[in-house]
Amino acid sequence: MALPNVFSRNVSDGIIQRINQLKSSSEPQWGKMDVAKMLAHCNVTYEMAFTEKHPKPNFFVKFMLKTFVKNSVVNEMPYKRNSSTAPQFIMKSEKNFETEKALLVAHIQQAQQLGESHFDGIESHSFGKLSKSEWNNMFYKHLEHHLHQFGV
Repeated sequence: MALPNVFSRNVSDGIIQRINQLKSSSEPQWGKMDVAKMLAHCNVTYEMAFTEKHPKPNFFVKFMLKTFVKNSVVNEMPYKRNSSTAPQFIMKSEKNFETEKALLVAHIQQAQQLGESHFDGIESHSFGKLSKSEWNNMFYKHLEHHLHQFGV
């Protein structure tokens, strides 16, 4: 079963509508992050796709990620609750809810406007070249996991 296509306008708009239902006081159904940290956490995936903000892993780490982690990130199976995450996705400092929310919405809109053909064969920060469906799965299921975590 294919995951919804985040590059389509109706799916990305639906995700944005769900993000807009969040409040700074929204509580998680599981996990340790508050809602502002969750939004910042979700932004990391896009920052890795669109910016040089996060250092790229060295050859050995990238090999290990491609070999042991990639499939679970880009396949269609949902993430399990309380799954472990990479260090750059762990939010240690306090985050501003409105800032992180606006940034995530802008990232989703940017990916949708670029379209799936832009991403087809593009090098991922950690996993090497990904197909457009792998990019879609990575973007969609991460957002779905955390929006579900906060009940939207």
